[in-house]
Amino acid sequence: MLLLSVDGMHESDLTNYLAAHPDSTLAKMVGRGVHYTDAQTPIPSDSFPGLMAMLTGGTPKTTGVYYDDSWARDLLPAGTTDCAHTAKGAQVALTEDADKNSHRIDGGQGLTGLPDGIGKMTDDPSAVLDPAKLPVDPASCKPIAPADYLKVNTVFSVLHAAGDRTAWSDKHPAYQIANGHGGKSIDDLFTPEIDSSSTDNPDDKTWTQKNDLTRRYDTYKVDSVVNEIAGKDHSGARDAGVPALFGMNFQTVSTAQKLPDSKGYQADGKPGELLSGALDFVDQQLGRMVTALDQAGLRDKTTIVLTAKHGQAPVKADTLTRIDDAKIIDSIDTEWAATHPGAPKLIIHSVNDSALLMWMSDRSAAAAAFVKQKLLAATGLGTDIAGNPKPFTASGVDKDKLYVGADAAAFFGVNFDDPRVPDVYAGVTPGTVYTGGKSKIAEHGGMTPDDRHVPLIVVGNGIGKQEQKGEVALTQIAPTILHRLGLDPVTLDAVAAEHTAVLPGA
Repeated sequence: MLLLSVDGMHESDLTNYLAAHPDSTLAKMVGRGVHYTDAQTPIPSDSFPGLMAMLTGGTPKTTGVYYDDSWARDLLPAGTTDCAHTAKGAQVALTEDADKNSHRIDGGQGLTGLPDGIGKMTDDPSAVLDPAKLPVDPASCKPIAPADYLKVNTVFSVLHAAGDRTAWSDKHPAYQIANGHGGKSIDDLFTPEIDSSSTDNPDDKTWTQKNDLTRRYDTYKVDSVVNEIAGKDHSGARDAGVPALFGMNFQTVSTAQKLPDSKGYQADGKPGELLSGALDFVDQQLGRMVTALDQAGLRDKTTIVLTAKHGQAPVKADTLTRIDDAKIIDSIDTEWAATHPGAPKLIIHSVNDSALLMWMSDRSAAAAAFVKQKLLAATGLGTDIAGNPKPFTASGVDKDKLYVGADAAAFFGVNFDDPRVPDVYAGVTPGTVYTGGKSKIAEHGGMTPDDRHVPLIVVGNGIGKQEQKGEVALTQIAPTILHRLGLDPVTLDAVAAEHTAVLPGA
């Protein structure tokens, strides 16, 4: 099984690309596989809920992973040593912030001669995670690794237990979470840090700040997959055998969608010049992998799944309204302090992209009502795609998609005492992006079609060309992977809990 995520890509991007490029690798894949035209990510539509859906078969209510940067009421803050006398509540940053050194592509492993040295990176990114930056388990008083933060096992867990080799490549060492609860199950995990800079690339830019750098970064990961197809490890230096399950994510499309200089999409919703080039790049790299499979005699033995962890919003550039969420949060905390002298800040953690997610220090019904009222009443000025002032009302939220307190827990399908569920989840009016500056023109994390409607293609032996128009979920990929490899999908904890079905036609 070769699993690929083109982060940020929409089903509409695929449809437009197929029409314009009938001889492309993507077109050939659709021509011999199942094309699911209504595939949906989980909510929130973010990298970690999306990938966990693909790997576990579960949504955040089961996996416990609501975002890449969240809050856990059942854990202690990073760096805690006096666990008996420290109040629970901790930020969980499954991002570059967990690295020993996020300025280096090796995460702080200490390799020299980069970027050539990335081929020598450790197969266990736990080694480059800084324990002092990880939340602490109150029971053991020890830092908890991302894999053990996940509440369930993954497809890698099941395959590893069955004696199969596994591999994966992604954008931060914190993707060590893909091992699943209970320990290391990915034999070859390659996680070059995408937010690194300094000596790793010119102009002191991170790999996401210029699209040509993102393409170079993605090429390193494609190289790793091609090496694995040839039976090597990700570096190509050691014989290892072809993994039963392996794959990677692409960041190039996401970068082209978000960077202001790229202009993202045209007025008709079709990709602009830079984004079109990014899609061409992905198609070319897919061609490299398909060719490698052919050369290794593995084409008829390998199932390819192509999708996206999340989409990106907005597609229509004229709807963009960039809003400074820090001002909204500050106003909530200021008014709360004025009416509750001596009380701590009400919003203890928030992460806001194309939706609002907040965790509160006071979880009472009165506090929930206060926050809801403030979000519905807030007004101010944002900016449009050109940086010009643009008015907004109601904090950019969609009043019919605002869930606070007990309503937020019910929306996610958990009890109010769930230790990780956000106290606020707010969908937004189309085009709303929360940012304090002008550094991006799109984001993800929300529940609009631009956030959630992603491509999904499954190609493999015994699967003929077909189009499935019914709605399917990314969670269905995990049981499909095990089914195609001859293993029982119900061995996945989340599949058993949520009764997740195999994809129809696969």
